[in-house]
Amino acid sequence: MNAVVASGLSSQSVKEEFDEHAKEEQGHMRLVAERINQLGGKPNFNPEGLASRSASEYTEGVNLVEMIKENLNRRGIACDHYQELIRFFADKDPATRIMMEGILCE
Repeated sequence: MNAVVASGLSSQSVKEEFDEHAKEEQGHMRLVAERINQLGGKPNFNPEGLASRSASEYTEGVNLVEMIKENLNRRGIACDHYQELIRFFADKDPATRIMMEGILCE
């Protein structure tokens, strides 16, 4: 987790930002899992399954600047993925589409 390993002169404020992003993503994961449950499915939290379904590949930045770049890149990929999901659900499942739109707004 970048919030733990970030170091350098300006690292404290960046650590706080990384920590906030991680909390937001955890909240998004919970919303999606709850929606899957509402629809009668069973959320799959198996680490291997999560990794195989991830929209982006995990990479470690070697310094603070690289960590920030990787974080921004992953967030951009996630936004693109949410936009695809919003288009997919469109009128088929408005409740899920609205949830995804809310996540994207964050």
